[in-house]
Amino acid sequence: MKLTSTIHVVGGGRFGFGISGELDCHVYLINSGSELALIDPGLGMGRDFDTILDNIRDDGLDPKRIRKLILTHYHCDHVGAAAEAQKRLDVEVITSKLSAPVIRSGDEHAVALDVAKAAGFYPADFHLPPCPVDRELVEGDVVKVGDLEMTAYETPGHCDGHLSFLITGADRRYLLGADLVFWGGRILLQNIHDCRIDAYSNSVFKAEKLEFDALLPGHLQISLGSGKAHVNAAATSFRQLGVPPNLM
Repeated sequence: MKLTSTIHVVGGGRFGFGISGELDCHVYLINSGSELALIDPGLGMGRDFDTILDNIRDDGLDPKRIRKLILTHYHCDHVGAAAEAQKRLDVEVITSKLSAPVIRSGDEHAVALDVAKAAGFYPADFHLPPCPVDRELVEGDVVKVGDLEMTAYETPGHCDGHLSFLITGADRRYLLGADLVFWGGRILLQNIHDCRIDAYSNSVFKAEKLEFDALLPGHLQISLGSGKAHVNAAATSFRQLGVPPNLM
């Protein structure tokens, strides 16, 4: 599904557009014209990744042109299909320095899969396949996709190792925020070991200082204009010593 000349949504489940697996996050495709990059390939149950590839083709794009797989954080709805995507597309896998060892090992405790299964969020028979990581990012690193630049910002709080990206060089400036902030200034706090309010507030304050037009979250509504208003709303709640509305 083409949103702009740069951004396609090619996957997403019940908290998105319902165009791939039920538990998939928004799966974004970045199109620079000369190169494609896939962002967070979803959970990867059954043939769900085949559906994502079909969606890419339906948008008139060739999956073979995808050269980079960028993982914003290690939660299973975002990286469960990473190993399959890496094998089938022969892409460079890129994530944060903190997330990389967890993704390489498929550490199910570190990603809180055991807790999520106990809560009934994921099927009991789902396991996280280990996936090789080629490049580890820290704050300020830039990933180039053709003429586009994706600057990495460390934004923990939702979980450790969480990255957001400022995308420049396109028709507008995008904040690919993953699970940092959602429409209306909402956030996603969960009762898991690496979700922390203090880190979350600092990450939102960091995003508040960036200039961007569009907010590309990991779930729910997407804002192609005035996207910063949602980050500002979350920052205001934190600044008043409160907590923004939670998705759960």
